[in-house]
Amino acid sequence: MKKVALVTGGSRGIGFGIAKHLAMTGFDLAINGVRKADKVTNELDELREFGVDIIYCQGDIASENDRQSIVSEVRGHFRKLNVLVNNAGIAPPERNDILKATESSFDKVISTNLKGTYFLTQAVANWMVEQKSADKEFQASIVNVTSISSTLASTNRGEYCISKAGLSMASQLFSVRLAEYDIPVFEVRPGIIHTDMTSGVKEKYDKLIDEGLTLQKRWGLPDDVGKAVVSLVSGCFPYSTGQVIMVDGGLTIPRL
Repeated sequence: MKKVALVTGGSRGIGFGIAKHLAMTGFDLAINGVRKADKVTNELDELREFGVDIIYCQGDIASENDRQSIVSEVRGHFRKLNVLVNNAGIAPPERNDILKATESSFDKVISTNLKGTYFLTQAVANWMVEQKSADKEFQASIVNVTSISSTLASTNRGEYCISKAGLSMASQLFSVRLAEYDIPVFEVRPGIIHTDMTSGVKEKYDKLIDEGLTLQKRWGLPDDVGKAVVSLVSGCFPYSTGQVIMVDGGLTIPRL
């Protein structure tokens, strides 16, 4: 029987790369995004070409009502959920120095990237525990997609860095709490990934990468992240809960 995965922010960028590799591996998928369903038809059809069942759960994870709706849709359609991939995230509306950043920008980024993810995980984790209690053979796992910004300071987008650092701690917290149920929690920490979110700084990072910012002299791709996530949720690391997987081309390795 196929396993089911929910991927937040799964209709574009890194999330779509993750969803594609999950579909290729045979997972049925619930794809969450904020865009209306008629705007993601091509993406969903591409995923269906792998012969898996796909539903689209429109909603903003920053909203409590939307989070409840997303979980209810997955539960109603699939009756189970094996994998949660917390990928949805936003950049600050404007990149402002932390001495000039606004509370409204901070609140918006934290509400989506950290608060929304935290409480969606809470809801799904309780459902996973319920499923595990009913069936000891039931397999479940959670993956949080964070960023190298969890530990690397960018003073022109402090709210983003704080949101990702908080999500890194949330990964540790849920790994500890869910260990008794044998539900592993992993963190995947991407580096500079070529998506629409990074398109505005492409020229900057093209130059930095060429000058040796990353050990592997290329941009990361959504496919790179997708492959990492699939390896984790396919059961290849059953005794590694709480671990961080870097997908950054060696960017964060200290060098002299």
